[in-house]
Amino acid sequence: MSFTRKMPPLAVRCLMGIAMFAVAGPIIRILDWLGRAPSFVASMAARRQRSAKPTNPLNSYTPTSHDVFVAAHVKSGTNWMMQIAHQLAFHGNGEYDHIHSVVAWPDVLMMGPMTHYAIPIDDPSVWMASPEQKRVIKTHLDFDWLPYSEKARYIIVIRDPKDVFVSSYYFFVKHGPLSFTGFSPETWLELFLYSGMGVWSSWPVNTAGYWAARHKPNVLIVPFKAMKRDLRGTVRQVADFIDVRANDEIIGRVCQKASFDYMKTIDDKFRAWEMIPWKSTAAPMMRKGTQSSSEELLSPEQQEGIDRHFMAELERLGSDFPYEEFCDVSPGLKAGAA
Repeated sequence: MSFTRKMPPLAVRCLMGIAMFAVAGPIIRILDWLGRAPSFVASMAARRQRSAKPTNPLNSYTPTSHDVFVAAHVKSGTNWMMQIAHQLAFHGNGEYDHIHSVVAWPDVLMMGPMTHYAIPIDDPSVWMASPEQKRVIKTHLDFDWLPYSEKARYIIVIRDPKDVFVSSYYFFVKHGPLSFTGFSPETWLELFLYSGMGVWSSWPVNTAGYWAARHKPNVLIVPFKAMKRDLRGTVRQVADFIDVRANDEIIGRVCQKASFDYMKTIDDKFRAWEMIPWKSTAAPMMRKGTQSSSEELLSPEQQEGIDRHFMAELERLGSDFPYEEFCDVSPGLKAGAA
């Protein structure tokens, strides 16, 4: 395995910083002050998604028996499941300088300067080095954007959107690449409810598409809350699903390397690049990793609003996704239903 990740040239990163903090930032803040930022950003995201689909790099890829796709909405446990699957492929002995030196992420080919962020999907070096002849492919794209093959395996993680909201605010806005916007939690909540992000769709659209694929024999849907409740059981389930020969010793090693405490110590191997030379925009990847902790940013009324809105959206989309099985529905909504 010899792939080397390459950051954009310094001049490009300086221009990006100027565009973000000196140009886009003030415009966004003015729009936010006028109450128009959410609608502006939502329209930009919708246009971006429409223009990106024809250029999806996965359109020309044919999956093989070596491929294990790990798909999830942003900030839903993707890196955690990637670590589990990669370590299983290497019997708990997987080593890397950065996770994306060994895990392909085709989405980045639609992100301009991120082109060389992750090992290309057509690089076979990882699966060739794996004792199980397998490698992991990460994506946040909707299921109908993914190439489907009965030979590959697809693992999908679904997390309570209230926790996704909190995690995404800290990762993108508070400490990350969207810090130049100065968005408040209230503005970010409106965006989260009604918009996708870049080339990725909104939580209900993404979830409805994933759930619709659940009956395929090579698709495994894993609730984030199940991963928190029983890590060892999840590791065993994934090992069986991707046909990895894993004895108790291997399962134990994978569990240790997939524990939050261990992954917190190697957070730098999961962090994004520090793209702006004079401003840190690489938020910690392993912040809390908790379930049902949305009260740190959301009032009970806001939690109920998220649940109510997304349950209605799923129904509008014709999805029978069992929201209450995957998400901790707010007490107010439960009481109302009773």
